[in-house]
Amino acid sequence: MVSNASEAPIIGISTYLEETSWGDWSRRAALLPENYLTAVTKAGAIPVLLPPMDVDVAAVLRRLDGLLLAGGADLTPESYGAEAHPKTIGVRPDRDRWEHRLLEAALSVDMPVLAVCRGAQLLNVACGGTLHQHLPDVVGNDTHRISPGVFGPVPVRLDEQQMPGSLLGPRVKVRCYHHQSLDALGSGLVASGWAEDGTIEAVVLPDREFVVGVQWHPEETLDDVRLFAAFTEAARRPS
Repeated sequence: MVSNASEAPIIGISTYLEETSWGDWSRRAALLPENYLTAVTKAGAIPVLLPPMDVDVAAVLRRLDGLLLAGGADLTPESYGAEAHPKTIGVRPDRDRWEHRLLEAALSVDMPVLAVCRGAQLLNVACGGTLHQHLPDVVGNDTHRISPGVFGPVPVRLDEQQMPGSLLGPRVKVRCYHHQSLDALGSGLVASGWAEDGTIEAVVLPDREFVVGVQWHPEETLDDVRLFAAFTEAARRPS
């Protein structure tokens, strides 16, 4: 961890390895939306991409001050003991395994963790929780993913005694894009935010300094990086 608070913390961000095209090239590449990088940088930290790799995870984390689990595709249902729903598609088992390893190692040393959308789902599963594989089956509508490629507005009620409500206040309107959600909570996790339909939109591990999961996409509102700033501040503090 960074011992000098004047130094910019190093934040590792999980990414895909995807077949991607640019210019004359079509190759497998580490892929992450730029807004994550912008949000982390605006908050005063230095982002580093962490695509799935066959490396010593503990050695990777020794170079980092915080771990950001980014959004993305559905988790592999087998990872939480479920059979695949017809709407569960595009799973990336290599990324699942990699992020599980990163998260397990981060939690073992109480490293600050911010888990976004898929990341919040992975946090829950890693703690022994389960997921609703297709949220419209539960709430009866597509409020949380209104259209392909569109982040829709969702009002969320927050517990002001827990993060992120202690930072953002009791009610926020967030930008969501998820068709899956947290179901049974994993060991130690506490729900701290809910959509109007009862969907859990935020969780914390309250016995840790900073382990926060949100189902929404805070990187999509770059005029408000308070959550990233709080994460960065936690990453500045020596372990």
